[in-house]
Amino acid sequence: MSYSTADSLWPVTLDDVRGAQKMLTGVARVTAMEGSRHLTQLVGAPVHFKCENLQRTGSFKLRGAYVRIAGLLPEERAAGVVAASAGNHAQGVALASSLLGVGSTVFMPKGAPLPKISATREYGAEVRLHGQVVDETLAAAERHAAETGAVFIHPFDHPDVIAGQGTVGLEILEQCPEVRTIVVGIGGGGLAAGIAVAVKALRPDVRIVGVQAAGAAAYPPSLAAGRPVAVEKPATMADGIKVGRPGDVPFGIIGNLVDEVRTVTEDELATGLLLCLERAKLVVEPAGASPVAALLSDPGAFEGPVVAVLSGGNVDPLLLQRVLRHGMAAQGRFLAVRLRLTDRPGALATLLGVLSVVDANVLDVSHVRTDPRLGLTEAEVELHLETKGTEHCTEVGQALREAGYTVIG
Repeated sequence: MSYSTADSLWPVTLDDVRGAQKMLTGVARVTAMEGSRHLTQLVGAPVHFKCENLQRTGSFKLRGAYVRIAGLLPEERAAGVVAASAGNHAQGVALASSLLGVGSTVFMPKGAPLPKISATREYGAEVRLHGQVVDETLAAAERHAAETGAVFIHPFDHPDVIAGQGTVGLEILEQCPEVRTIVVGIGGGGLAAGIAVAVKALRPDVRIVGVQAAGAAAYPPSLAAGRPVAVEKPATMADGIKVGRPGDVPFGIIGNLVDEVRTVTEDELATGLLLCLERAKLVVEPAGASPVAALLSDPGAFEGPVVAVLSGGNVDPLLLQRVLRHGMAAQGRFLAVRLRLTDRPGALATLLGVLSVVDANVLDVSHVRTDPRLGLTEAEVELHLETKGTEHCTEVGQALREAGYTVIG
């Protein structure tokens, strides 16, 4: 692939990204680059995390939002700005607006995590809840802009926003000049496009791999069709990349400068998040863990040194609890079993004794004795167990069956 900053076909150039970097001095942090020993061993080459989860507002979104709003004319600033987001762009716009003295209104989906809603308000924005997915919220924000004259700040589909996000790429090259592969999550595409513009201009040999959640992967069919194609009802816990249609501006850049777009499952996202928390001691949201999920799912596919961009850390504690349990289950470290036993005194204690012998730690027990599905002398028990891996899960199941229990789920 070739790239030239003089190429008029590109809506964002290296000079734009460098200008954004100067503008963001003293506003956005130069986030840390942390090594991952576990992934380094797995990949067989150095793996580093670019920790945008430690950025102000908890994600990279401040970069693009600030550059976009700072570039408004005085009369546009006076009219205020409006944005739509599941949370990260919302906080970026809110803080950027406050720093620049511009009024902001932010539309968020009704199901947006409460911590993200609260943080957006605390940064100074008026928050309005509308729609169930980001695309519906975007439409509401655009209507508000048309009705009030406020400037709509798109989360990814604008050259200034992409230039701001591209500063992440410049920092990666400064912090890890020997990098060979950059792995980055893709929703609408602003971050990946910005990084691609900056990196390919300076290091065209660096491979850039985008990652999408399988349930919200609009880029693979869009790239195959040669135009943005919408995915109906995108579904993923990674709300930061839950976007139904690629942005027009980033799509053209990604189609030409990003080398590959991969998808990861929900189980892989959960496992990636769990690794960040346990091994790297970093709180990362599911979207931010998508590059880690890609590395874990196919470690041999990435030439090192590798930089994985942890794009955000704004995760709802309730979602984090569910994701951690899901990730543990995917690794065989959490097992839920449902079985039937004879309803008599001591039956539950006998069952727990079997589990004790195979060293399965009981976290929770649900004991049902009255249900139309059960016989007169039957009881149903659901157990949540802490286990030590897939082999241990198999051992637990075998011990229960050998003890005469009927495992039904």
